Amino acid sequence: MSAYVYLLVTLVPSVVLHEVSHGYVAYLFGDPTAKQAHRLTLNPLAHIDPFGSIIMPVLLIFSGLPAFGYAKPVPVNFARLRNPRRQSLYVALVGPGVNFVLSGVGYLICELAIHPLQSQTLLNFGLYLGLINLTLGVFNLVPIPPLDGSALLERLLPSRALPGYYRFRAYALPLVMGLVILDSMTLHLFGHVFASLQSWWISLLV
Repeated sequence: MSAYVYLLVTLVPSVVLHEVSHGYVAYLFGDPTAKQAHRLTLNPLAHIDPFGSIIMPVLLIFSGLPAFGYAKPVPVNFARLRNPRRQSLYVALVGPGVNFVLSGVGYLICELAIHPLQSQTLLNFGLYLGLINLTLGVFNLVPIPPLDGSALLERLLPSRALPGYYRFRAYALPLVMGLVILDSMTLHLFGHVFASLQSWWISLLV
């Protein structure tokens, strides 16, 4: 299989599970918004954002810039949570948590592929699954809205600062996109961090 096939069959389920986990944990904490919107589904079509999932990544690739995109966020109404201030943190962090679990699954698949099975196809699948989810998990923990890690920042803010923060968060996505593109053209900080993490992950395989 080509690299694009491995990328597709590992990235799509990883992103879908990341998004669904937000809505499912919110549902467990009392917010049925995602369930009512029929977004607690593993059907990838329900999570595709036409611009963020297709148009923007294609434009960036053809521009020679790193591919960057996003899925349609699963709707969550934090006000409907039983304890909004505390449980919103859990709702946000479960997404990266799922990615780290999937990265661990990828590691186990690689171990099986290397030793008892000796399968190059399975090894490639495990590598893509593990490295993609490691990258997704770490990137989403960056404490800049609307990334999931911003929930940690939000949890530390005093209540009086929250209204202004929420206004900023509603329009912060272009800031994240701009930072990623600018970094890829100048400092390459994200690239160095992710390359180091991926090298560390691969070094664990024996």
